[in-house]
Amino acid sequence: MRTKHLLLGDEALALGALHAGLSGVFAYPGTPSTEITEFIQKNAFARERGVHSMWSANEKTAMEQAIGMSYAGKRAMVCMKHVGMNVCADAFVNSAMTGANGGLVIVACDDPSMHSSQNEQDSRFYADFAMMPCFEPSSQQESYDMVHLAFDYSEKNRIPVLMRLTTRMAHSRAIVTTDEPREQNEIHFPENPRQWVLLPVNAKMRNDQLVKDVLAFEQDACDMGRNVYIDGADHSMGIITCGIAYNYLMENYPEGCPFPVLKLTQYPLPKNMVRRLAQECKSIMVVEEGQPLVERILRGVLDTPVEIKGRLDGTLPRTGELSPDCLRAALGIEPLETHAASQVTVPRPPALCQGCGHRDFYTALNKVVKNYDTARVFADIGCYTLGWLAPFHAFQTCVEMGASLTMAIGAANAGVHPAVAVIGDSTFTHSGMTGLLDAVNEKANITLCISDNLTTGMTGGQDSAGTGRLESICRGVGVDPDHVRVIVPLPKNYDEMEKVIDEELNYKGVSVIIARRECIQTAKRHLKAKK
Repeated sequence: MRTKHLLLGDEALALGALHAGLSGVFAYPGTPSTEITEFIQKNAFARERGVHSMWSANEKTAMEQAIGMSYAGKRAMVCMKHVGMNVCADAFVNSAMTGANGGLVIVACDDPSMHSSQNEQDSRFYADFAMMPCFEPSSQQESYDMVHLAFDYSEKNRIPVLMRLTTRMAHSRAIVTTDEPREQNEIHFPENPRQWVLLPVNAKMRNDQLVKDVLAFEQDACDMGRNVYIDGADHSMGIITCGIAYNYLMENYPEGCPFPVLKLTQYPLPKNMVRRLAQECKSIMVVEEGQPLVERILRGVLDTPVEIKGRLDGTLPRTGELSPDCLRAALGIEPLETHAASQVTVPRPPALCQGCGHRDFYTALNKVVKNYDTARVFADIGCYTLGWLAPFHAFQTCVEMGASLTMAIGAANAGVHPAVAVIGDSTFTHSGMTGLLDAVNEKANITLCISDNLTTGMTGGQDSAGTGRLESICRGVGVDPDHVRVIVPLPKNYDEMEKVIDEELNYKGVSVIIARRECIQTAKRHLKAKK
């Protein structure tokens, strides 16, 4: 029976995957993708079916586990934010070479305007680079429907499929009509097992086949009906919209767009459809959320000389999210009247919660570090990154997951002392442990501070892979047990904290300080649950 639900784009995709016969979701939390896995974790139907939904240590391990489930013939999904694609890139790109057995869908949620991210990278480039099909829904309903299509397409063509959402699609709600769920696959193994062994003799054959398959994927993008050519009366310009950008266009033309529109939701780019638009129109505007992937490709595939407008020539903003308003300006339509309140709203930058243990840790660390003229503190990705802001200004660098530790090693090798790395418990198990092994092997003169709030705090309090095991992990990697020390970041403990930090900064070798106190937000939730 078909039913209706009010769902986020993330939730629509998650429910669509469950109804498509999903057997496992593998993910590391990252905004704006987190709600996909959380929806499945909380869903009664998923529990009834025994769908795997535990958090993975990082995006690479998630991707590899999903490949393993696909190898066994079951439908698997991997979810991450766009920078997580960098972490899983080795496994992701090679999954196009192995192919898929059970349907394998990789969901990347991009974050244009960098609401909670380090960059604006566009995950469609990964699909293009790996020669992998990519689906980009333009609505919550399409998010639900297209994940069904993605699993079916993956199994039919024996290829993983990338699905790309952006922040506005992931975190906005709409009514979604759902279908009856299908059963999960039974275990079955690949018909051609040799292509799953990527020795050069096998990989070369598979690479030749994949290059041929891309041509079929492109033809499917023309024939399957997901990319739609909508004619218009005014052929002075044609418009290509990608994913959610179609909605931005139609908000400005509620009675219908006067220009021909090519609505793209499936890649590779359907070149024949694009060439038709170029032949019929004097110019083309490309409206795509993220980076100018389609706009760049157009310049190499069009037979007809035609003016191309978009983000590269400044018709649309080069950075940040698109919006109906910026599109109005590009189309030469008068701007809408802006509500006065929107002009006076004061921005509220994020800050560490009152009562957060990171605050007390940074207070103690700052007091000790200021005694060393050449001290440098290298930080990492997590809610503790807010310690760069006032009043703490506690560190000098933050680049990507796990970089704090290895940058400290490099700085120490350059002669910096003390070289301090600050990392969270979840980030440490995500990508810090291998850096600690490097430090031990090099006998690096660094101090690693693990700010352990017993959760993955930045993305809402998900389970952290190392909870209760950080000391044993550090000792197991080879850190001297006498220099794996635990402090409790509370104001009453400042004297003891400062003493421990100072002692370890003066230790010549690898030392680890674990500052442990539960996240104030999860503590509140646990207390409420007890009551």
